[in-house]
Order: sequence, then C-alpha cells, then structure tokens
Amino acid sequence: MFRYEVIFKTFRRARGVKKDEIKRTTFKHQRSIRFVMVFFKYAVMWCVPFALFSQNTAPKIPQWNTVELNLKAENNYNNPYTDVDVWAQFYNAKGDTLVRPAFWDGDNSWKLRFSPPDSTGRWQWRSSCSNDQDKGLHGVSGAFFATTYLGENKLLKEGPLQISPGKRNLIHESGKSFLMTADTPWALPFRATKEQARIYAKNRREKGFNMVLLMTLQPDTQAKGPNKRNTDQGFKRAFKDISQGHLNQINVSYFQYFDGLVDILIANELVPVFQPVFQGFGWKGLAVLGTSVQPEEYVRYVKYLLARYGSNPALWLISADHDGNDPGVELSGEMLQQWDCYQQPVGLHYSPCDDFVAEWSKNDPNKRCMHFNKSHQDKEWVDFQWAQTGHGKTHQYHKVAAMYDNVPTKAVANGEPTYEGMNGGQNGCGWWQGQDAWMQLMHGGTMGIVYGAASLWQWKITGAETGWDPWSDQMVSWEEALHLDGATYAGTVGKILKGVDFTDIQKRWDMANGKPLLMKEGEVYLSYLENGGKITIENVPQKLNYRWIDPKTGIPKQIGKVTSNTFSSPNTDPWVLLITF
Repeated sequence: MFRYEVIFKTFRRARGVKKDEIKRTTFKHQRSIRFVMVFFKYAVMWCVPFALFSQNTAPKIPQWNTVELNLKAENNYNNPYTDVDVWAQFYNAKGDTLVRPAFWDGDNSWKLRFSPPDSTGRWQWRSSCSNDQDKGLHGVSGAFFATTYLGENKLLKEGPLQISPGKRNLIHESGKSFLMTADTPWALPFRATKEQARIYAKNRREKGFNMVLLMTLQPDTQAKGPNKRNTDQGFKRAFKDISQGHLNQINVSYFQYFDGLVDILIANELVPVFQPVFQGFGWKGLAVLGTSVQPEEYVRYVKYLLARYGSNPALWLISADHDGNDPGVELSGEMLQQWDCYQQPVGLHYSPCDDFVAEWSKNDPNKRCMHFNKSHQDKEWVDFQWAQTGHGKTHQYHKVAAMYDNVPTKAVANGEPTYEGMNGGQNGCGWWQGQDAWMQLMHGGTMGIVYGAASLWQWKITGAETGWDPWSDQMVSWEEALHLDGATYAGTVGKILKGVDFTDIQKRWDMANGKPLLMKEGEVYLSYLENGGKITIENVPQKLNYRWIDPKTGIPKQIGKVTSNTFSSPNTDPWVLLITF
C-alpha cells in the first residue's frame, strides 16, 4: 500500500494567508452529518513539478485516498518540530474549503496529507507557515483531480466513519452501519515489526475484528530496555526526552516506521484508534507521562498525529485509563474540533474506579477516581465515552447501562473488559469473553465491543518475558495469545452482526418483558439469551425474518418468517435472536 505522492520542485507564489485569517470549513455530507476521514490505497508516485501540470496531466487521486504533498524548507530551525507551524488550505469549485496541518518529517522536509472527500472535480491547495519568510513552506500551491475509488477496501469504498445522527454509534459516510469490534494490541506501535503486524492483522481480520486500540508511543518515563523491536525488554523510542518527562525531541524515524504499521492495519480493514500518551497504568506501570505532561506538549503531539494520520481512517482516544482531566486532554479535544477538517470521532476511556476510590489510588495524587464515566459529557468535542470494568473474574454490566442514559447522548462501550488470561491465565478465559461481549452490547454499549488478551496487549516477545505483575500477565507470547478461544468468540459478534443496520439502535428491554433487547422499530430486533428460552417482543411485523444463531460459532440453527411475537430458542444453550428484513 502506498500514498499518492507529489513532490513540488518548482512552485508559484500564492497570496499570503495568515493563520488567524483562515476560516476552516468542514466538508459537509449531503445529510449534514459530521464528516470523518479515510485514507490511502493502491498508489502511483508522481514527481512532477506543478509548473508542468495541465488540466489533463494533474494527478488523479481516488476519493478518500491520500495525496502526500512534499514541502522543503529554505530556512534552518533549531527544532523544526516545536519551532514551526505549517498548514494548507484545500478548496474546490463547489466552495468547499478544508484545512490540513502539515508535519515535519526530518531534515528540511514537511509533508501534507489530504484525502479528497468527493469523486469528481479539481482541488487546489495553498500552504501557509508561521514563518511567512520561508518560501519553501509558505505560499506553495498546487492542484489535483479527485476520481472514483475502484478498489475493494471497505474502509475506502463505504467512506469514512462518523458518529451516527442519534450519537449512539458509528456509520460510514455512505450511511452503512459500522459496529465496532475492537482488539487491544496496545504496544504494537513500539514493539512489533512489520512482518509481525501482517501476521496479527490477517488473524484479526479473519476473526471478525475491524478496529485496533494503539498506544502511539511507550508512555512510561521509567521504562528501560534496548531501543529495538522484537527484543526482550526492548521498545522503540518515539521521543528522546520522554524519560525526562517531555515531548519535544521527536524521533522522526519512529513515525516513519509507524506509517508502515498503520498501512498494514488499514489494508486489512482495521481502523486504528490512536491514543497519544497513556494517563493510567501505561505499559509497565512505571511513572506514566500522561498525568504530568506539559499541556502544550501534549496538544502539539496530538496535532502531529492528526497531521500525520488524520487523512487515514481513525478514531482519537485522547484520554486513556483515567478520569479525562489530565493535562492537555480538553485542550486537545478543542484543537481537534478546530483543526480536524474531517471531524473524526473523539473520545475518552476511563479507569475502573468510576464510583468508588480504588486502593491503588489512595496514596497516589496522580490517580483520581469518582469520575462516573462522564467527564466532559456536555462538551461538543466528545463523541464517545468508554467504561472500564477492571480485570477480575466477574461480569459488570451496570456501567454501560448507566452511561447509556447520560445526557447529552454519547456513543458508549465497555472499552476495557477483563482481558483474556489476566491473573496468570485465570481470568476472562474462553466463553467468558463471548458472554461479556454480548451482554455489554445488550446493556447499552451499542457503539460495539472491545476485546483484550494478556500478553497480547503488552506485545510480549516470549511467554517468559518479565516486567509485569501477575494480575496483568500470562505465560504466553503475543503470537500465542492470538489463538486464545475468547478472541474467536468476541470476533464472532462482529461476524454475526456484519451487514445489520445498527444505526442508533435502542435498548428496549421494556418491549420484551424485561429480557435483553435492542431494536429499531419495525426493522431490526436483537436479543441475546444466555440460557436460551422464550422471548416475547411487542409489535414485531410479520413481514420480517427471524434467525436463532449460535453465538459460539455464528451458525444459524433456525430460520423462518415471523408469525408470532413469541420466539423459542432451540435449547437452553446461549442463543442470539436476530430479526430483520
């Protein structure tokens, strides 16, 4: 997978545009739904000066594929990452104007990445720089044509993800429903090789997953080990000064490699969820940076991620494993609202101590509880809220149930259930994961489900690799953890519901005498009965079809036309009842 790359060796001077004069206009969907971005695929590389482009020779970029534009600074800077701000306006004949930030890519190189949101027409662009005397970065301009995407990648074919009109879940730009079925290879960005990422992505795609949660960098300030991937105790460094508590000395080569990992995920139709700097436990629990980072450094880094990956399909998880009130979190949410012209979903992932004070927090002033999973609930930049139920042996469904009722409405999920194999391989194993996934969904986590596995989340090189307490660990490698049974059961949720219109589906147990039910009246009815049995649903149209599906295999056992409001499962095993057209 490549990006369409255009290198401008000659350029024409554009009229200067000061940053405070830019009016950022979000490209609007015809139904006035917030737009989200998608990204690059199947590319050709152009190295043609703009002066040579004509109406017929300008690059042609398929809709929602990324064009990469290269700028070369004429001036020298002490720290280009912190000292210079570069962006560009993109505009078409229809009056749409989008603004994208650029990112420093080493030496005197800056890059702009942009994906056209339409399939016809000419797009022009013009760069601006905080140093308007640098003619290599300020006032550079060019053009390209948007065309129809003819490939098969569903993330590009259906268009970018966005929050549904009723704010309950995700949909594609095309309007097609997208039920999140997510995995948590948190440490993949700083530990995995590209070969390993290919193995991982193929496995997860085949199992039914469509999203992955990523720590974009190793966040522990006191973590030590070789600066290598696929090495015992090793991890690559994204910044040279993380151990000093800062994010100023960026390692560009780290992100150049990360680009390739992201490409692999998206080629396998796995949407990355970018978490900038963890605020909770982190990788090894060794003084995570997210609770003490300088706010301006955090915001700058989030903006760098936006510039580098914001033309890709993405979600932004700007707070993880805490209360959502750490330095730079709210400022980053506001920055994304201002600078992300595609308005991709932004959300928060909470710690488990939502309505109690955890023992591990009592002597740590950086750990805060009692957040009730609804920090910033009233803020426009918050699209989704994820609970965490901890990593014990019991199922906890009350959190998503309460969050479903919060107002204003946000998309809800349990973003961290018990990971499979936690506590030395004892917790959350096998069907426990399937049961939990279905019931989190039934209780109001209608954004989708999230799965995790001990050893996979740390990306352990071998089962014997040390560095984690038993509660978070098991004696298997990341690759062995790929084949745990629970992943199959969790992924099967996505397989069973693939193609079902889940858009703004409602929790309506009241329509089934208190039994689990999600429904879109007259269109879709979904129930999970952990012990089978009968369920009576009010006012189900007889024109619909019903299926009893084995949630462990995804195989339907009974199929028929609706003739009654009462439905009986084949036996007392767990069953999924799905009623659709």
